[in-house]
Amino acid sequence: MIQERLAALRGEMKKREIDIYVVPTADFHESEYVGDYFKARKFITGFTGSAGTAVITMTEAGLWTDGRYFVQAEAQLAGSTVTLYRMGEEGVPKVDEFLADRLPEGGRLGFDGRVVNGSWGKRLAALAEKKGGSLSVDEDLIDIIWEERPPLSKKPVFLLDEKYSGRSTADKLAAVRAEMKKEGADTHILTSLYDIAWLLNIRGGDIDSVPVVLSYLALTERECIWFLQEEVLDEAVAAYLKENGIVTRPYNDIYDYVTGLAADSCVLMDGGSVNYRIASSLRAGIRMVDKPNPTELMKAVKNPTEVENTRLAHVKDGVAFTKFMYWLKTNIGTVPMTEISASDYLEARRREQEHFIELSFGTICAYGANAAMMHYAATPESNAELKPEGFLLVDSGGHYFEGTTDITRTMALGPVTDEMRAHFTAVCRSNLNLAAAKFLHGCTGLNLDILARGPLWEMGIDYRCGTGHGVGYLLNVHEGPNGFRWRVVPERHDNGVLEPGMITTDEPGVYLEGKYGIRTENELVCREAEKNEYGQFLCFENITYAPIDLDAIDPAQMTGRERALLNAYHKTVYETLSPHMTEEENEWLKTYTREI
Repeated sequence: MIQERLAALRGEMKKREIDIYVVPTADFHESEYVGDYFKARKFITGFTGSAGTAVITMTEAGLWTDGRYFVQAEAQLAGSTVTLYRMGEEGVPKVDEFLADRLPEGGRLGFDGRVVNGSWGKRLAALAEKKGGSLSVDEDLIDIIWEERPPLSKKPVFLLDEKYSGRSTADKLAAVRAEMKKEGADTHILTSLYDIAWLLNIRGGDIDSVPVVLSYLALTERECIWFLQEEVLDEAVAAYLKENGIVTRPYNDIYDYVTGLAADSCVLMDGGSVNYRIASSLRAGIRMVDKPNPTELMKAVKNPTEVENTRLAHVKDGVAFTKFMYWLKTNIGTVPMTEISASDYLEARRREQEHFIELSFGTICAYGANAAMMHYAATPESNAELKPEGFLLVDSGGHYFEGTTDITRTMALGPVTDEMRAHFTAVCRSNLNLAAAKFLHGCTGLNLDILARGPLWEMGIDYRCGTGHGVGYLLNVHEGPNGFRWRVVPERHDNGVLEPGMITTDEPGVYLEGKYGIRTENELVCREAEKNEYGQFLCFENITYAPIDLDAIDPAQMTGRERALLNAYHKTVYETLSPHMTEEENEWLKTYTREI
């Protein structure tokens, strides 16, 4: 099937004299996850992971993806004639390097200009120009060969009340306009779906598990224009928009709007998120201020209402997860279970919680060797039976009106080896040490990542991903600019200065291909500590509440400080969750949060 699709694509390339065609994982808004309509890279390669870029020449096809997906991609590409390029590995060319090498003199490089961001598109244009070649960006060739392509999503829109958002739309618009004035910009083009949703206090459902609305926004001193599929609006939302001075226009009218901007305009937009077709449509002479959207930092620094609401969401989520963990640990070996049935049980517990909306991402419920794939998704074909032995890794979360959660626990379903116990304990130590960090304002996650990796690096092992990511408020579960990572990865955009109010995950792990995977993940909110002659100190508050499985811990491999940290965390877990649990669950919870 994949070979047939590649042949069809090459047929369209040949008609247009295109030598290379690039298919990224992207929608028109540079969203991390995309709706079914936009899964062109999956269609042309068969690889289902959330990140990757396909490059097709007349004789070759390649897929570039990162370390989270190496195992999965290798399996899914088998027999497809698509070559896996493991990003970051020694000797593996970057996508741009591959393009520069393969594009012939005078050749033509093609891509859909709406799914490549302006910054990358500019680099590709320069690459083609250096070869005396040209770009072909006005057509979506995948659309031509995709016979039963899903339609664009048009899910209903809903308002997020100020008791949840903590800040009015009018106040947010005024704050963005103030930032525009500082930059001398008269127009701000905003295409990030997360930023638009945050700015307008509106949510939708156009991407699975990401409650956003397919739309663009243009802001001037006097106007706020929202470009969207207008049929998704109801009377209440329409009235709300009118009250806030927001006018609507059809979704695709954004392209006419940007081409109509006056030649003396000054436009603020993020070249890394605005698509190439928009960026390249501006008239000559327009001054472009290419900077991150002002809303990015505004939404990353949660206001006091959002922080308090998120704590409440985590109590609900902790109750749901701990009830699941109780059921799992007390019934394994007697009640038939699979990865999918266990995942369904956990989802049912979340759906019992007040104000639950939907899962914040597809649950990763991975048993044994499946957990070595960081973003494994169980299918009817791979659905493993759970047995009273080994590890089960469950990475999951929920969207509530009070906020978004993301938690991972690895649980021993029965006997584990000394190696498994040592790795589990090291991951626990890593998690605790990062959560206990105290640091000066001005630090980024780059400064702190060693606290998590240290125990694992001492063992000569590592994990091929960041240690943590920012979390949105009823938005994308992966949010910048905050994160924990040991080196800069430009495309991740997660090395921003840590600010009070930011929420970041803490999720070190061990992944041994063919054996098992371990991850322990909590969410941390950054808070102010003391301020003195050395500056403003910051610290973290752990807001995730669920036991870390003591059945797999070896206390002898922990320092006294680390044992004290784990005991203090488990004391908080018990005190927070016990009022919401049954008597039987609480007896179990006492055991699993006991002091060691």
